[in-house]
Amino acid sequence: MSKARMPARRRSVLISGASIAGPALTFWLDRYGFDVTVVERAPTIRTGGYPIDVRGTAIDVVERMGLLPQIRAAHIASRTMTFVDRAGQVIGSVPIYEAIGSEAERDVELPRGTLTTLLHDATCNGGVDYCFNDSIDTLHDDGKGVDIGFASGRRARYDIVIGADGLHSRTRRLVFGPETSFNHSLGFCFNLFSMPNDRGLSHGGIVHAEAGHTAGIWAVQDNPRVFGFLAFTTDEAPGSACRNTEEQIQRTRAAFASMGWEVPRLLGAMATADDLYFDSVSQIRMPYWSKGRVALVGDAAFAPSFRSGQGSSLALVGAYVLAGELATHDSPEEAFAAYERIARPFVEANQALATDDNGAFFLPRTQKDIETRDRILAEITRNGTAGMFDNTKAGVHNSLRLSDYASV
Repeated sequence: MSKARMPARRRSVLISGASIAGPALTFWLDRYGFDVTVVERAPTIRTGGYPIDVRGTAIDVVERMGLLPQIRAAHIASRTMTFVDRAGQVIGSVPIYEAIGSEAERDVELPRGTLTTLLHDATCNGGVDYCFNDSIDTLHDDGKGVDIGFASGRRARYDIVIGADGLHSRTRRLVFGPETSFNHSLGFCFNLFSMPNDRGLSHGGIVHAEAGHTAGIWAVQDNPRVFGFLAFTTDEAPGSACRNTEEQIQRTRAAFASMGWEVPRLLGAMATADDLYFDSVSQIRMPYWSKGRVALVGDAAFAPSFRSGQGSSLALVGAYVLAGELATHDSPEEAFAAYERIARPFVEANQALATDDNGAFFLPRTQKDIETRDRILAEITRNGTAGMFDNTKAGVHNSLRLSDYASV
């Protein structure tokens, strides 16, 4: 059993990013006696947002943080996903948790902003310095410490720097090079936005798909607003999908111009939404997650894409392991090596979930994929879901046994 210990002197750590991985790492490092500064380019913690899941081993992490009761209290408890044809006629429905291969008691679905707020609040104890409206501009690691120049103009030196700044991490680019070397496209681009719940949807969603194009509406409980979703296939490199908003709107309109169902209403809502988020569906795959005194965690190091459903859980687990190893090693390089040795098999197994056969059920690329999905839905209507979905995913979600980095 590993034991966290107070170092000879308090080591300073700069964490870039205040979404999920950053505050989770902050929680543990603060507990282990590090001086932690978190820099975040946004003006405050981002509230609201689409639903995410905390599942498998990540449930153990939030339980050790003492946050499991609050997280369970925020559980959305989605029920079904219904599939319709272009005329809006129901093809079939599936229970959400069975379809994604998750154990209901080990899976909590909650709004992203609720989780980020809980993590932030758990670290606002006076011992952590949060710096909003700022970001890392320059970084120099001389082997004994890391000199940081911030966008605000201030400068500081830290013993360790951690990039927890997401899929398009600036920390990763400064230390490891261009994103194109690590961002692997899964062949889709997507758009996510909120819109009025005119249909009175509750606890689930409706999806219509044609070859290479998927449109959906997702209701979080009985909320008066729902999330619209538009995804389509693309052969472009991931970086090319990150364009300006107006160009993305026009591109999406062209891709969905001939689709039926409620796609015209979705396109209209997308064009006027003030919270439109779009990106490529891609993963970050790196040969190593650290260099010198700098390391990455969460999506910055190993984004699995939303097709895996494991982004938030990997962020929580990665942060727990990274903090524990830093607390049990005097050398950052040795801690980073141990962190990667422990976490990488778990990360890669969960990333692989994004490319399994069930992916075509939710984002069909071809007409054959749609026909296969419809046969599965017809079989579910006749005989239920037994044996229809991959039941091995829960084993992957729970496949890492956490060390107990108990503080002395």
